[in-house]
Amino acid sequence: MDISALTLSASVVALAEMGDKTQLLSLILTARYPKQALAIIGGIFIATIANHACAAFLGQWLTNFMNPEILKWVLSLSFIGIGLWLLVPDHIDDTASSKVANSPFQVFLLTVGLFFLAEMGDKTQIATIALGARFSDIFSVTVGTTLGMMLANAPAVWIGQKFTQRMPIKWVHAGAALVFIGIGLATLIWA
Repeated sequence: MDISALTLSASVVALAEMGDKTQLLSLILTARYPKQALAIIGGIFIATIANHACAAFLGQWLTNFMNPEILKWVLSLSFIGIGLWLLVPDHIDDTASSKVANSPFQVFLLTVGLFFLAEMGDKTQIATIALGARFSDIFSVTVGTTLGMMLANAPAVWIGQKFTQRMPIKWVHAGAALVFIGIGLATLIWA
């Protein structure tokens, strides 16, 4: 296991996830199903592993078709682009007012489906693709990005809306944006 890939992947995704639509989805599901925290966390975990394993594999696969110089530029610009994207906060509309699940298993399945779909084309999925291309260890990237998602979303489930009220979300987004832009510039300069 590549510890540097795991650590960087976890850190990058945890930062990118702050204030993201999937974190907001965690808050909405928790508000709607307050007694189903374990089912929600389990659903987030399974959806993230499935989505991020595919994304890391895609990133690794793409390295077979790009020469190292082009790959360096694509990775650098991807990280910088994600950093800039973080400066635009996500919003999620809660238009449905009725509960669609009653049992823990139904809430679990609902969470898996919603999270898997919400991650499609999301910042963290694109970051996972870039990390999969950057590191040769798909397992470490998948474990790291999943850990990052859980570090950001499990507290949102357990603590609820008070979690995001402790620090202005704009500060979190700005800090995460700086980290991504820094990783992009470092990749461009030293890779």
